[in-house]
Amino acid sequence: MMDLHRQAFKEEAYELLAELESSLLELEERPDDQDLIGRVFRAMHTIKGSGSMFGFDDIASFTHEVETVFDMVRNGKLSVTSRLVNLTLAARDQIRAMLDAADSGAEADLQASAAIIVGLRELAGFGGGVAETDERHEEALVQQKDPVTYRIRFVPPRDIFVTGTNPLNLLAEMKELGTCTVVAQTDGFPPLEEMDPEGCYVYWDVILTTDQGENAVRDIFIFVEDDCELKIDVVAEHSRYDEQQDYKKLGEILLERGDITPQEMKEVLSRQRRFGELAVAEGILPEGKVQSALAEQKHVKEVRQEKQVADASSSIRVPAERLDLLVNLVGEMVTVQARLSQTAAQRDDAELMAIAEEVERLTAELRDSALNIRMLPIGSTFSKFKRLVRDLSAELGKQIEMTTEGAETELDKTVIEKLNDPLVHLIRNSIDHGIELPEVREAAGKPARGTVHLAAVHSGDSVLITIADDGAGLDKEAIRTKGIERGIIPANAELSEKELFCLIFAPGFSTAKTVSSVSGRGVGMDVVKRAIENLRGSIDITSVRGQGTRITVKIPLTLAIIESLLVKIGDDSFMMPLALVDECVELTREDVARSHGRNLAHVREHLVPYIPLRRHFKISGAPPEIEQIVITQVDGMRVGFVVDHVIGEHQTVIKSLGRAYKDTEGISGATILGDGSVALILDIPQLVQAVETEQN
Repeated sequence: MMDLHRQAFKEEAYELLAELESSLLELEERPDDQDLIGRVFRAMHTIKGSGSMFGFDDIASFTHEVETVFDMVRNGKLSVTSRLVNLTLAARDQIRAMLDAADSGAEADLQASAAIIVGLRELAGFGGGVAETDERHEEALVQQKDPVTYRIRFVPPRDIFVTGTNPLNLLAEMKELGTCTVVAQTDGFPPLEEMDPEGCYVYWDVILTTDQGENAVRDIFIFVEDDCELKIDVVAEHSRYDEQQDYKKLGEILLERGDITPQEMKEVLSRQRRFGELAVAEGILPEGKVQSALAEQKHVKEVRQEKQVADASSSIRVPAERLDLLVNLVGEMVTVQARLSQTAAQRDDAELMAIAEEVERLTAELRDSALNIRMLPIGSTFSKFKRLVRDLSAELGKQIEMTTEGAETELDKTVIEKLNDPLVHLIRNSIDHGIELPEVREAAGKPARGTVHLAAVHSGDSVLITIADDGAGLDKEAIRTKGIERGIIPANAELSEKELFCLIFAPGFSTAKTVSSVSGRGVGMDVVKRAIENLRGSIDITSVRGQGTRITVKIPLTLAIIESLLVKIGDDSFMMPLALVDECVELTREDVARSHGRNLAHVREHLVPYIPLRRHFKISGAPPEIEQIVITQVDGMRVGFVVDHVIGEHQTVIKSLGRAYKDTEGISGATILGDGSVALILDIPQLVQAVETEQN
């Protein structure tokens, strides 16, 4: 059981570290933002508290040092500087390393921890003051309490102004402890002729909800408590909200405060008017006391409503493995459902058909629900890249701002994980090759600070992710020259701009004149393309010299189940991803004869090249008199695939091929059909590439 709790802590800690990194990067831009400072402090505080609870003492101890410094920032005793952000980011990385090390059983780098702690202590100005940090630790622990609502009556001494104390400052200090409602009471004012102009005749009722504890409230009045009337009562403990659905009625509050006697309340209640109005009208209570009690009632009600809203939007944490198992089971269910539908159709049984249709409907809903559970916003990945841009900019001496758009766009968790490395590589290339040094940009009439824009948007059953920079753009002539030098293209080749840009995806291709620590060895863009294609996606480049480069990655929403087109060649079945299919047209023997072996079809006055799959896969047997061409879109080009028959759309549960077949060209996986037979899923872009290579 403890292992489960430790694992749950680690998952929570990883999420908190991601949030911490994001908050720190924003804090660097807005160092006075108290909300961000609070978020950083809370993240550290939670990691420390939970870490200590589940046996991660080294992490708790280390995090305590960072938390102590941010407690000073929170209290206005220390400013947010670049050095503080750098040290805290380094601390964040160190905590992550310590969490990773806990998995492998290895020890984290203790020297790195010590160096960060020394830096933070120097920054905070208390060197190795262990006692001082422990004192702050104790203060911080106070905040682990659940929020409590206090009723505070503060009646200052009449001569409080003579002592140089301003009671309004005390009230302002109290507001910093939490949610606060203040009601001034003025029923103590004497007639004007009796009034001392230097006297204080006002007193206050304060309703305060805070997690700081009663001592924190009393500390505010520490210098006046002996001279004033101070009454602090607990009116609600918010950890027990569920037991207290309704707050007290107005009469109960006044009775509890001692502002009214039970007899007076009984007399008032005996009359058919609103209690507050009656109490004031009868002169039992001044208007201010009624208003104060009403304010308390309203305050507690609002705090409870806020908590109920927060509870309603809460979520549960489920290990990713369980979700993967659920999706796999749903995949099996889809396969069985297809078999049931096919069997029902063959038996011509109306009742069985009705059951099959109902199962089909439920399976479709179950499939969508299961896949939606694994959908995550891509924003968390975007946040990681902000750190990448920040660190690389500093390393290369460049000024770069990263902007994002569409962070709420959702993608399958597996796709997001596999997309991380290709995107990191593309962003690194934009920073290293794309964005110029500040002086170069200014000489070109550009602002010294460059921009890398990362955007995501849904497009049908796919997501388009764009990495755009306003840097130097691609040098077409340099790419062409390098392509000829490396023998990738002949010297007299006439390539379109798009084909020219695609050369950078060739293995080992690089136009960089120098090799930096970031890139320049020509290693990576071919790997990026392959990784994107493995996700059944595509990559597209546009660039204008001197203005920048835009790379667009198109990937499917999910990898588990896809909509596809079922086709047949002889007795063999194949699946083609429906997202790539444009249309289907017939191909007659006359059409084949007219193309004179060039594999070109006339489709509405346009020539479309096609690939005869029967010939490509060496499938024996004669094709039918009229074949079908399935026309697809690959890298912006229409390419046809000739098959015997088009069966129709099919919900395809993707099964990976075994190790022996993992390098099979043109096949990305397999699926099981309703009759139990296997259909291969075609890798359309790879097939086109293979045929182009053969022809060249």
